[in-house]
Amino acid sequence: MRYFIVDDDSAVRFMLAQIIEDADLGEVCGEAEDGSLVDHEFLNWKQVDILLIDMLMPKRDGIETIRQLNRYTGKIVMISQVEAKELIAEAYSLGVEYYVTKPVNRREIISVLQKVRERILMQQSIEGIQRSLRVLTAETPSPRPVGYGYSEQSILSSATFLLTELGVISEKGSKDLLAMMELLHRWEKDNGTEAKLPSLRDIFAAVAKRKLGTETAVLIQKESKAAEQRVRRVIYQALTHLASLGLTDFGHPKFESYAALFFDFAEVRKRMRELENQVAASLPPTRIHMKKFIYVLYMEAKRRLGVLHG
Repeated sequence: MRYFIVDDDSAVRFMLAQIIEDADLGEVCGEAEDGSLVDHEFLNWKQVDILLIDMLMPKRDGIETIRQLNRYTGKIVMISQVEAKELIAEAYSLGVEYYVTKPVNRREIISVLQKVRERILMQQSIEGIQRSLRVLTAETPSPRPVGYGYSEQSILSSATFLLTELGVISEKGSKDLLAMMELLHRWEKDNGTEAKLPSLRDIFAAVAKRKLGTETAVLIQKESKAAEQRVRRVIYQALTHLASLGLTDFGHPKFESYAALFFDFAEVRKRMRELENQVAASLPPTRIHMKKFIYVLYMEAKRRLGVLHG
């Protein structure tokens, strides 16, 4: 993991660099004494994973610098002696992962940076899953592998646990999601784990056909549309649940474990701001990445059973 430190106090920069190196958290690839000395192109060129930045600096402060870093692809941790709630809230609204108050505490810095590091690795893992899914959809079915070894009940139990963790198990759409988990399990069981996964349209149609017990296209299409709306609503409720947890406690275990796993973190932050300001969201279903949620739910349910490794 590569770090860059921006602080006008050389002693603080030295202390942070020592903590990072002593705790074996990664390498400090650069330092700057003011926000005016960095921009998104420079940080991306330096391949900075985590930027540590002070709030108060003489030429360009931390808040204004972050505003200028709208195309920086790494994570940001702000470290400052400022404790004003409105400024801390503004920092979070601009995308800061954590806000740490000075004086620098070694244990706190290590804990925060480890959490940010884990979040980065989690996102990289999700991207790996998504790349794997794209590869799977481009391949032809292969025979069922020997040792395909977990039961339908196991995958349903694992998915049920995850939906409970997300606070939506009692929602109607959860039944549709569980039916989809069952369908994906059977698909892999019949075609092999390397087989091309069915499209969302095919999944909804298959679930509707099984539920209705009919081949009538009109009825299947109607039920598919209804199920799609139920699933959109339950996914949005999961987003809202996680956002509310993060709003109460940014370090909440469920928030840390699931927010970036099931959703784009920018959307989680947006929903957090809406909840904080009591602003009604506009047409939430248009912002829901349904395919990602369903496939990640399935992959995570399998991972919990020890089917996926690494």
